[in-house]
Amino acid sequence: MEEKFIDAVVFDLDGVITDSAHYHFLAWRELAHELGISINEIFNERLKGVSRMDSLELILQEGNQQNDFTLSEKETMAEKKNLHYCEFLKKLTPQDIMPGILELITNIKFEGISIGFASVSRNASTVLKALQLEDTFDYVVDAAKVKKSKPDPEIFLTACKQLDANPNRSIGIEDASAGIDSIKASGMFAVGVGNTLNKADYKVHATKELQWETIKAEYKTWIER
Repeated sequence: MEEKFIDAVVFDLDGVITDSAHYHFLAWRELAHELGISINEIFNERLKGVSRMDSLELILQEGNQQNDFTLSEKETMAEKKNLHYCEFLKKLTPQDIMPGILELITNIKFEGISIGFASVSRNASTVLKALQLEDTFDYVVDAAKVKKSKPDPEIFLTACKQLDANPNRSIGIEDASAGIDSIKASGMFAVGVGNTLNKADYKVHATKELQWETIKAEYKTWIER
């Protein structure tokens, strides 16, 4: 086992651990359709890593309806979307874990490095249970444990604090621009999964390309700058 020079690795959920981000899109699209608003996969990129209420605001703005509803009505709509989403979640199984993720987690744990989980999803525990990963992470931060959504760094800083990890010696893995901004603002090394995450310190196109030895090498280069 190599000498530990990384305190923790913190994973996002949607698009990194599993592709539940697509289920979010389907649920939002259904709600948007009921409001007479059309959204597509391209628009959905703006919703990734964003809280439920902030996502709703973006959709209402898209239809120029942001001032048409009370806060109570918006909360009802957000809950309706969540019910749609939970129906989709019932289809999740361990087979829906993204390619390469289990191997990556195994290699990180072998070196005695703490593993955290940071997701603004209020259904994170449900997803982890469906994937049979509920005992995999040393600490889980979800929307119930933070006040500010990504791109604010609170969620990643909270994970590091609970893992007794120095953010400057830790790595965050995300697939959304808001998430990368959150990681960078926390002082962590940012690994991006996706083609458009140019602010990431290291970027791959897909989770199957997340090789632990390569990530460590890139991280080492980053801290030596």
